[in-house]
Amino acid sequence: MSQLILFNKPFGVLCQFTDPDGRPTLSDYIKKPGVYAAGRLDFDSEGLLLLTDDGKLQHQIAHPDNKLPKVYWAQVEGEVPEEVLRQLRRGVTLKDGRTAPAKARLIAEPDIWPRIPPIRERKSIPTSWIELTISEGRNRQVRRMTAAVGHPTLRLVRRAIGNWTLQGLAPGEQRTETVHLPQGPASKGTRTRSAEAPKRPRGRVPGRSTGKPRNRR
Repeated sequence: MSQLILFNKPFGVLCQFTDPDGRPTLSDYIKKPGVYAAGRLDFDSEGLLLLTDDGKLQHQIAHPDNKLPKVYWAQVEGEVPEEVLRQLRRGVTLKDGRTAPAKARLIAEPDIWPRIPPIRERKSIPTSWIELTISEGRNRQVRRMTAAVGHPTLRLVRRAIGNWTLQGLAPGEQRTETVHLPQGPASKGTRTRSAEAPKRPRGRVPGRSTGKPRNRR
């Protein structure tokens, strides 16, 4: 039986527990000893980060060979035509090679919290939101993919890893779940989640300010 922490990492928080430069880190939010991140999330990105006290579970979640899908919401510069989405779906050539095919679609502005500080906006250039699902783990991959097709990412939120989602978590909030690896027997009466198929919560992601206008087009 392992513990899994689902954490909504705010913008501007390092995905580590210490920093010699005094920047915000996970230790400002995660007080449980003996846990470590299953994967990474950039300093300037937001959203779901998983932490665990079990090395096998960490490997199952984070290792690229397991190809656990990760879903991102990317606010990008400009209006995105269908051809750009097709490029993302086919794979994009980056300096470290061609990416695997991704799932990509345009979405309405998600009902989420405002970023602090807000993104830079230029009145003459509209923005769009893309939902991008990838199974690789290259450094800053989503940002590099959208830049490669001519639409730099202005804001990036990771919504899901596998079937674990942000649902019910405002920025800086966390919840802990008990996980049984598939080869381990579950105890009767214990609420558990499979590492491969946790239940997907329903409803809205909390934290968005009411009355926040949509992106101007």
